[in-house]
Amino acid sequence: MPMNRIQFQPGLSMPKFLRLYGQEWQCAAALEQARWPEGFRCPRCHGAAYSRVQGRTHTLFQCRGCRHQTSLIAGTVVQGTKLPLTVWFLAIYLLSQAKTGLSALALARQLGVSYPSAWLMHHKLMAAMAEREQRYRLAGHVQLDDAYLGGERCGGKSGRGSENKVAFLAAVSLSDEGHPLRTRLTPVATFTTEAVRRWAEASVVPGSTVSSDGLACFRGVTAAGCTHRPTVVAARKPSELPEFRWINTVLGNLKTSLSGCHHALGFRKYAARYLAAFAYRFNRRFDLAALPARLLVAAASCAPQPMRIIRAEAHC
Repeated sequence: MPMNRIQFQPGLSMPKFLRLYGQEWQCAAALEQARWPEGFRCPRCHGAAYSRVQGRTHTLFQCRGCRHQTSLIAGTVVQGTKLPLTVWFLAIYLLSQAKTGLSALALARQLGVSYPSAWLMHHKLMAAMAEREQRYRLAGHVQLDDAYLGGERCGGKSGRGSENKVAFLAAVSLSDEGHPLRTRLTPVATFTTEAVRRWAEASVVPGSTVSSDGLACFRGVTAAGCTHRPTVVAARKPSELPEFRWINTVLGNLKTSLSGCHHALGFRKYAARYLAAFAYRFNRRFDLAALPARLLVAAASCAPQPMRIIRAEAHC
């Protein structure tokens, strides 16, 4: 059996990571570059001339035009943190290099911080991943399926009517050779034609071809300018449906990731964030070594995520 190049790529080793980001000044320089790749711009007047002023914890950039002072971490996902940047960079490294992700408890042990701190860091970085994923849409040949997070509760309803299940749409785009390129995992309130139409308008490029099973709601993709190719599955097993091989593979990997990494998670409230984090890593699997730097850019460009936003209940 030939070696899978994606599975066996070296990634970014821990010694190399420590050489690049082991000191606070190295992390500050990397964050500055990620936030202002073309040089500092004042958020108030957009001026480029500035002076550096040493603040209590982080460097302040003072605009020479309007005299406005901007902290290095202000306006980023790490705004307001009391932890060193080296701890944040290590969290970025660990979350990006772990194929199945990392639980908040495991992250707390690795970073040497309290569980509440690790949980908040984890969700802030997942929020940055989710925001980044919103920029991209699937195109070409797309496989689509319905799926659920959660399962039957003791004494509760079983099947699709279970009150402990969160519905989501899973899709994967394929290359001309039939290989998976990108995935998109989106929670929905229910599987209706209108919900699928809204999803397709936000997630799929018009003109794409969408393959799905015979669930009636999937014909909603046609209202978004896509071609729909339904296949009646009936009682056939996934192994008997090669046309849905990759979407079944993605869902299998998702199940393995969540069950192997998390003892429990609040999927009813945070499903969108966990699903987006899985999709973020999957969609960037071709260059594992570059993932920490890419996640740093996502964190630097993501708006601040205070606890009230992180804890806010998400609605499909």
